[in-house]
Amino acid sequence: MATIAADQLALQRLEHWTRQAGHTVTLTQPMGQGVMKDFRWADVDDQVRRMAAHLKALGAAQGWPADAKVAILSKNCAWWLMSDLAIWMAGYVSVPLYPTLAADTVAQILTHSESRFVFVGKLDDWELMKAGVPADLPGASYALSPADAQARYEGWDAICARTEPLAGPVVRGAEELCTLIYTSGTTGAPKGVMHNFGAFTWAVHTGLARVPLRGGDRMLSYLPLAHVVERTLVEHGWLATGMRVFFAESLDTFAADLQRARPTVFFSVPRLWVKFQQGVLAKLPQPKLDLLLRLPLVGGLIRRKILKALGLDQCHFAAGGAAPMPVALLAWYDQLGLPINEGYGMTENLALSHLTVPGQNQRGTVGPAYDGVEVRIDAQSGELQMRSPAVMLGYYKAPEQTRDSFTADGWLRTGDKAVQQADGCVRITGRVKDLFKTSKGKYVAPAPIEDRLGMHVDIEACCVTGANLAQPLGIAMLSPQGLQQAGSDAGRSALLAALGQHLDAVNAKLDPHEQLCALVLIRTPWTVDNGFITPTFKVKRNRIEEVYGAQLETWAAQRAKVQFGD
Repeated sequence: MATIAADQLALQRLEHWTRQAGHTVTLTQPMGQGVMKDFRWADVDDQVRRMAAHLKALGAAQGWPADAKVAILSKNCAWWLMSDLAIWMAGYVSVPLYPTLAADTVAQILTHSESRFVFVGKLDDWELMKAGVPADLPGASYALSPADAQARYEGWDAICARTEPLAGPVVRGAEELCTLIYTSGTTGAPKGVMHNFGAFTWAVHTGLARVPLRGGDRMLSYLPLAHVVERTLVEHGWLATGMRVFFAESLDTFAADLQRARPTVFFSVPRLWVKFQQGVLAKLPQPKLDLLLRLPLVGGLIRRKILKALGLDQCHFAAGGAAPMPVALLAWYDQLGLPINEGYGMTENLALSHLTVPGQNQRGTVGPAYDGVEVRIDAQSGELQMRSPAVMLGYYKAPEQTRDSFTADGWLRTGDKAVQQADGCVRITGRVKDLFKTSKGKYVAPAPIEDRLGMHVDIEACCVTGANLAQPLGIAMLSPQGLQQAGSDAGRSALLAALGQHLDAVNAKLDPHEQLCALVLIRTPWTVDNGFITPTFKVKRNRIEEVYGAQLETWAAQRAKVQFGD
């Protein structure tokens, strides 16, 4: 472990900001109906200390172990961050859960982690999730928790009102276990990734050398805090810099949330960047936009107007990650004067691996490694391997899986195939295990093809598959716009024609053995609930192949280039 200054660890940063900027507003939480609740650093510290005292007393009374696990099941909100800090201040280990999990997965994680307490917060689907929470598991609710959860658990405010705050500084060492971050499950059951306080501190300070995040910045927290990027960039970035964090209220209010926060730093997944683009092009078609952007004075006005409408006119640093960013999408945002930096990482290394360098055109790559991150490409498999002080301690209660995740000489196996260029920039070419062989004996890497295929307004998500077929094929879930078109005979014909042209354009850029023999359109939504996507919008390839595998040969044998699969 690299040397970590004690005053830079998470709890010491809370103490620092409380002392230096106690009356400064640092969190802004929507309470519904346009009402906002601001929290100053002093408010955060006071409530964290009161909840920590409650957890500590409960743990002593019930005989919790010294490293007891405490779960957080909630959408992003101010209390989420305060819960995490309170768990740490009480001496325990936090276990975040995605707020969209099925009840069985909730039960699996709570059982596997041996969680002794759960914070049940802001949730859209508590009715579907609550069966996964043991009836005898103690917990607390938030002001925005569902009514049923508020009836089941004592409220945060009530606990704080009757509990004296924990006194004095609380120090958790850099080597102490901080959290279990359960993976989103693209490759099977979620695994509990163990990270300590020092790893987070090293990761955020290393990241800040390339990500220009400072005290005066604003961020909108909306991607799940249970996900490693939001946890490292937003939570620990907040503690490191003292920036102000705004929270999103709901999907329906997201545009208004962005306008309210006016983030100066903004991170999103490719799927949302595509949705922003599609929203713009629905009002201003690409040919007209291209024409206007070429006009000297008008072009600047159009760029500012579009970015203001998106709520990103004050954004000085934008980034994407969690899935590949199509090069055409990056180029489109460059045209608007909002370059997007592409990052690469994983839960197992706190998302701290690679990022394109601001101001440099490194499109098509994830940039060079961060300083202090060592990388190499395995000569046989082409797998990217890395090591750094941000790499996990291992998987909780899974020594064999931990052992399999490292090489014999201690490098983390990322599972991603990659090519490193002469300038040090890395191109991710797909997952090692995602490669499949056609009946012609040729290997196909699906990820680059999916990037191109997904760049159509009528496609919401897609998957390229076809092991043992003569040619691969694409399966695409239609977007809301595509679904609307498919609702009438005329619209359906136009949709098939447009996607046929798109398929031809994609195939024209592929090697013969990679070209798709068909594009199959799916109208049934792929959701977290039905297991087709993860909470971070990654398509679960194994689920796609499980559900549609038996139909692949039939689809491939059809004469129709583009066809409906349901």
